[in-house]
Amino acid sequence: MKVFLPIAILAIIALALLVSCSSIPKGAVAIKPFDKGRYLGTWYEIARMDFRFERNLNNTTANYSLNDDGSIKVVNRGFNYITNKWSEATGKAKPRGTGDEAKLKVSFFGPFYGGYNVIALDDQYKYALVAGNNLKYLWILSRETSIPDDIRQKYLEIADKLGFKTAALIWVEQKKK
Repeated sequence: MKVFLPIAILAIIALALLVSCSSIPKGAVAIKPFDKGRYLGTWYEIARMDFRFERNLNNTTANYSLNDDGSIKVVNRGFNYITNKWSEATGKAKPRGTGDEAKLKVSFFGPFYGGYNVIALDDQYKYALVAGNNLKYLWILSRETSIPDDIRQKYLEIADKLGFKTAALIWVEQKKK
């Protein structure tokens, strides 16, 4: 029994990690086909659901570049308007599945991955709606510091239909520093 319990606990933790990084909110569908090469580069965060790792940040960006092993280097950056300091986190993203779908898993903390699902994307790869594992994580991204009203409205409608509480979105201030 003493040997079985630690193995059972590890198995439960492993299963929880596997499920958490492979999930997508119910009803959401990741973009397919997806060209990760076109997705690379800098994205400005237009809106997000509040969560502790980005709390009090404005001027937030995500920069994606290719690592030698084919994974994607993720550098998230933002200005904390409370501490008056820049904050930066570097992580890694890997495709889930065959790679032709906009379903990725992202890690900033070693072996712990979270879902990153592009659920809306324009043909020019200028605007993206990204969902995490569940309805607590949502981002609206743009290649520019703003987004056209029609795209904003379209993405809000998609998110609303999926059950996201879009009234709770934080609209990020993007100023040149």
